[in-house]
Amino acid sequence: MIEMELTGVRVELPTNQPIVLLRERGGERYLPIWIGAAEAAAIALSLQGVVTPRPMTHDLLKNILDDLTVEVQRIVVTELRDSTFFATIALQRGTDGFEVSSRPSDAIALAVRMSVPIFAEEGVLEEASILIPGDEDEEVEKFREFLDNVSPEDFAP
Repeated sequence: MIEMELTGVRVELPTNQPIVLLRERGGERYLPIWIGAAEAAAIALSLQGVVTPRPMTHDLLKNILDDLTVEVQRIVVTELRDSTFFATIALQRGTDGFEVSSRPSDAIALAVRMSVPIFAEEGVLEEASILIPGDEDEEVEKFREFLDNVSPEDFAP
């Protein structure tokens, strides 16, 4: 497993399809994962620190896990099969540990809310990652610029 950093959420043009972008911690590989608009908004809202008047789905899940004293240990993007990414959420309650299958977008939305590490299996990175050399590469800078100006309304269908 390779630890990843969440670089952010963006809308891919010209398709207007939201993607979440993960970067290999200390490396140059990026993992773009196409996600749904609702999940993109959920991740973006959490990254921006927006608190909604009522809990959104991922906030509700966090609240339930907190109330049940279940700790989220990490999330892992485990597989890419037929152009679909798969993930697991590693949970711990007392001495019992278990994993739950998840869409990566939901797992990442939960990870952001619970401040837990995000990992990807090496095989997934070998198959689906892209290289963006150097921290100040033009594409990375464009992405940072986008993140500074994105709002939840950008993800409305």
